[in-house]
Amino acid sequence: MSQLPADARAVVIGGGVAGCSVAYHLARLGWTDVILVERHDLTEGTTWHSAGFVGQLRSTVTQTRMIMYSAGLYPELRELTGLDPGWHGVGGLRLATTPERMEELLRQAGAAETYGLDLEVLDPRGTHDRLPLLEVGDVLGSLWLPGDGWLDPARLGHALAEGARALGVRIFTGVEVTGIDVHDGHVTAVRLRGEDGEHVVRTETVVNAAGAAAGAVGRMAGADIPIVPIKHQYVVTPASGVPAETPTVRDPDNIVYFREEDGGILVGGYIRSPQVWDTDRPLSEPRTLFTPDMPKFRESWDSAVRRVPSLKPVGAGDDPAVFRKVVHGPEAFTPDGEFLLGETAVAGLWVAAGFCVHGLAAAGGVGKVMAEWIVEGAPEYDVFGMDVRRFGSYARSARWARARALDSYSTYYDIVYPGEERTAARPLRRSPAWVRHEALGATFGEKAGWERVNWYPPTPDAGTAPSAQAARTVRPRGWAGRVWSPAIREECLATRDAAGLFDQTSFAKLEISGSVADLERLAGNALDRPAGAEVSTEVSTGVSTRAPARVYPVVYTQLLNERGGIEADVTVTRLAEDRFRLVTGTAFGIHDAALLRRHGLAVADVTSAYACYCLWGPRAYEILASLTDDDLTFGYLRAAEISVEHVPVLAQRVTFVGEFGWELYCPSEYGLTLWDSLMEAGLPHGMRPAGYRALESLRLEKGYRVWGLDVTPETTPLEAGLGFAVRPEHRAALPSPRTALRCLVLDDERDVCQGGEPVRLDGRPVSRVTSGGFGHRVGRSIAYAYLPVKVEPGERVEVGVNGRRVSATVTREPLYDPEGARVRAEPWAAADR
Repeated sequence: MSQLPADARAVVIGGGVAGCSVAYHLARLGWTDVILVERHDLTEGTTWHSAGFVGQLRSTVTQTRMIMYSAGLYPELRELTGLDPGWHGVGGLRLATTPERMEELLRQAGAAETYGLDLEVLDPRGTHDRLPLLEVGDVLGSLWLPGDGWLDPARLGHALAEGARALGVRIFTGVEVTGIDVHDGHVTAVRLRGEDGEHVVRTETVVNAAGAAAGAVGRMAGADIPIVPIKHQYVVTPASGVPAETPTVRDPDNIVYFREEDGGILVGGYIRSPQVWDTDRPLSEPRTLFTPDMPKFRESWDSAVRRVPSLKPVGAGDDPAVFRKVVHGPEAFTPDGEFLLGETAVAGLWVAAGFCVHGLAAAGGVGKVMAEWIVEGAPEYDVFGMDVRRFGSYARSARWARARALDSYSTYYDIVYPGEERTAARPLRRSPAWVRHEALGATFGEKAGWERVNWYPPTPDAGTAPSAQAARTVRPRGWAGRVWSPAIREECLATRDAAGLFDQTSFAKLEISGSVADLERLAGNALDRPAGAEVSTEVSTGVSTRAPARVYPVVYTQLLNERGGIEADVTVTRLAEDRFRLVTGTAFGIHDAALLRRHGLAVADVTSAYACYCLWGPRAYEILASLTDDDLTFGYLRAAEISVEHVPVLAQRVTFVGEFGWELYCPSEYGLTLWDSLMEAGLPHGMRPAGYRALESLRLEKGYRVWGLDVTPETTPLEAGLGFAVRPEHRAALPSPRTALRCLVLDDERDVCQGGEPVRLDGRPVSRVTSGGFGHRVGRSIAYAYLPVKVEPGERVEVGVNGRRVSATVTREPLYDPEGARVRAEPWAAADR
């Protein structure tokens, strides 16, 4: 143990492919004073029993890019280290046996085009020609990805470890982590035990790459990491002359995957009744395996035998002795089936875990983004979908994490349609008005644990009456029309013609204390505006109200990283000289709070303290004025404290739908009362309660951006068309854009984009759709995509929708109310528009 240092710049916990890759990439970026500790030998946790598949095409662009990076790195490791990582570049097939799966494959093929992936869509004959041992009588088609393959997991781990050693990383095996010291919320040391006793290594950076044990390691520091070890099984048949060049195969409709191994076939699958590994000490023993459970594996085996008839002589799969190997081991799953990466709530404690079976494929990319994040402050790719901070405090519940992870595993190969909602561990977080929404028959969605209304029931004749003809004609084709209701159109038009009432209590709300200068260092826009002024309420119409009002400035801005990329898209209300309220998206509060704290600001998450209802539409003034004696004439991007009947409210004159109105914030205990008051006052004016699907349609028509889709840490305000929200001196420092976010209007209104569709210019793939939908106020199918800056409105492009290329026109935005007259209307004039 004496060889262990007393200090290290970083300590990596876990000697699997994740830990070795992080250590290797940290060293590549110059952090050579790094140690890696593993309680057993390298790769003996969960890495060693991985099936080793490397499939590049994934559901998100970031994960695909990470795996593409990995696929490029793995063949290079042999030259870099002298060790063979066991890479078999045999290509891969993904089969479709149902029309729905074939639709999915065509969508995936379109997405792959935008990623630059080499692939081919094959018919049944082409699939059989590619791999003659397949039975293809029920196959409708397949995707052939020549860049796919598989790896020997142990060899890869050792190659990465050797690369790390060559760059100065010290690796210690047989060393157990017994504790992580934390002072004032920051990691200070790691406590270790080896053959020669106890040791303490002082460090400010710890990377928890402990796989299925990552949750237990996190608890040592007081960090909640929702890792759920789930038992996963595969078998390897005796050698039967299967060629080594046999491609990997995934047959998701039949929940089975397979590849060649030593002349036989490795067969695995995702069972419908998975089992959690309940233990307080996961991976305490090396090479942990469970007793084979052949009955649970029966469905996958039967599917494999149907697909590969030459497997029939092996038998029914009931007897593990007929196989050369049965591997039944723990895999680290997460509540949503995505990786857990990034810094935890404990400063300096990072995590790279939760690889959900396919971590080996992305291990190189994981090491890359983690090292960049730690060393440079931000990774090259947008990794929010994998950021451990995407979960709230509810994730500390082991029961919640288990229910969600089991659901994620059991549906791993299911088709996920846009807008489809999972039901596990729901409901959890509910607005004070949730009981009213439920009583109205609302259809709910879920985000960050919050129950949110997608839409309310349509009027009784919405699908049959002549007046509903327009609603019927705009039902989207294909996937976009699967999760849909005519109520969405009704709610949009009610907001345009009268008013819509939206429950947005799930908005994340942060109270910030600190100097405006500190906050402005992050923000693109100017925030140093008067904190709250006494203003006259005498208005040009001669109307006078009872008293002066204190009005606060509201600023729309982005929070930017050092590269000028957009880390958050928010509104900031200055309530005092050194106090601000920041409002951000439902799932982004923890992420944004951590960003602010890293820049020296004190932040309190007050999301649950306030309900938020948005009253938008030309009748909004009449509705709200009937409930208050306070002045409502403060202008756009202003806020004031008012009373709505008996309820104290902070009314903010902002909008996300392009109509006149307010966001109304009140303490949560008043939330039900405020909702009831607004409903009672609004219904006689034609107001309708409205849900998030209407909100999405309305914001698209106005060109309002959504962080994580239209804007990300990889895009700058100038590229995103948000230069107006950046103060001049900051704008001058931003890099000149090479692309610009453009509005596309599709020729056929029934072709509706969902995001990710390929965009072609002059026949060449140039981009992908960031977000899309149907605009009910303008009657157009709308999409947004980043295109070369030289592309001007009026130019034509092609978009891949539902497996077809459809035409679209680049159009000036916003499509609805381009002058912004409705948003900025004087209160007494709003209803006249």
